[in-house]
Amino acid sequence: MVRNLAIGTGRRKTAVARVFVREGSGKIVVNGMDVKEYFASDEQVRAVHQPLLVTSNDSKFDILITVSGGGLNGQAAACLHGISRALLQIDPDCRTSLKSNGYLTRDSRMVERKKYGQKGARRRFQFSKR
Repeated sequence: MVRNLAIGTGRRKTAVARVFVREGSGKIVVNGMDVKEYFASDEQVRAVHQPLLVTSNDSKFDILITVSGGGLNGQAAACLHGISRALLQIDPDCRTSLKSNGYLTRDSRMVERKKYGQKGARRRFQFSKR
């Protein structure tokens, strides 16, 4: 039986990531796949690793992530947020480094809703004077 040291929930747009931190060697598994297999670009993989690098915990913990909703960029940001919150539960002293990098703040920007009678959120039909 593997015991979770901390659980964190990260969110971004419509993506939600549940993060389980366990004792280990630094392996990150996202939805049953390795982090490098799951995320398409190196930038997304780097984003997921950032909180671990900042707190110098990159080889101390194994991380299991289940993420759903949104696209890959939103999911990567949700993973970053969830890992940061989970690391904060384990070691409250790392709050300053996580907060100064902005990893504990949820990015609250959401997609604006489409308005009725129009083509999109901001897009209007072409104006005709006559």
